[in-house]
Amino acid sequence: MSIDNLKAEIAREFGTPALVIDLDVVEHNIAKAQAFCDAAGVGNRPHIKTHKSPVLAAMQRDAGARGITCQKLGEAEVMAAGGLDDILITYNLLGEEKLGRLGKLSAEKTVTVAADNPVTIAGLPMAGRIAGRPINVVVECDSGRKRAGVETPGEAIALAELIAASPELSFAGFVFYPPDKTVASSQHFFDEAVAGVRALGLEPRILSSGGSPNLGMLQEFHGITEHRAGTYIYNDRMMMAHGMATLDECALQVYATVVSRAGAERGILDSGSKTLTADTGGGLDGFGLIREYPQARIAGFSEEHGMLDLSKTNDRPGVGTIVRVVPNHVCVVVNMFDRYVAVRGDRLVGEIDIPARGKLT
Repeated sequence: MSIDNLKAEIAREFGTPALVIDLDVVEHNIAKAQAFCDAAGVGNRPHIKTHKSPVLAAMQRDAGARGITCQKLGEAEVMAAGGLDDILITYNLLGEEKLGRLGKLSAEKTVTVAADNPVTIAGLPMAGRIAGRPINVVVECDSGRKRAGVETPGEAIALAELIAASPELSFAGFVFYPPDKTVASSQHFFDEAVAGVRALGLEPRILSSGGSPNLGMLQEFHGITEHRAGTYIYNDRMMMAHGMATLDECALQVYATVVSRAGAERGILDSGSKTLTADTGGGLDGFGLIREYPQARIAGFSEEHGMLDLSKTNDRPGVGTIVRVVPNHVCVVVNMFDRYVAVRGDRLVGEIDIPARGKLT
């Protein structure tokens, strides 16, 4: 079967827009990331916020991953129900409702949570009492991204001491999300924080770095025990811009249809902000790369319309043409769909559900 025939079959059976993954490319990407981790001698703890599927997480586990990372408790619950274990939740969990769920989950699975403030830490013992065993807690550290995380090693050490003082908690280590393609600031922070807790008689079991663009730099970040990366399983335009993926390593594409050509230099895709999202991917040109028409631009959106700018291409699609769009940022696009259409090359395989999508809590 040709790609054109495959596009027609998918449109006929599933309609467009369709979220399509090539499992051959997925398996290649999983093996490539695992090889980076193995070469650096660190564990691979993939972040499931990209694919949101226990089926895909099991593929990563079976290829050598030591556990998984989740961003929200709801994602962790879905993964646990799907047979996954050794789960790291890299998010501050607050409130009795979430702490109750954490306690129940921790009674059944090996779970570690992150915290970057005393308020979060003060609430976690409730989950430990429900679980009937201490909750593993890592301190989240900000070494330059200016997102979550304490900003100084001194703060990290103080939180580690606070965790260790609670009988319902167990200090497990530190997590970092280094700025892309640089580990210098993270290494300095890491070394001082680790030395500080060891001086207190505490031993960090988990020393975790993160980020798909940082996979190629793992051997430069000395002392880490594991790495968390998510996007690599599919890749996207951002990973291509970082030089960490080729177009052929982009395993996920949105199959979309041209539904209007009202002007000579413009058109409309059936994939708007509810499909491709308005994520610019850190300043990329347009809102996705159309594989068949790389000089065309997805210039703007309404909810259901993707506005095509065809002024830079002489080869222009007609109404009814099905195209494959590589998203700017694949994680946010996955969150818009209930299922994948799975293929291998130009052969349709079937469907895979996305049960962890939309898990806000």
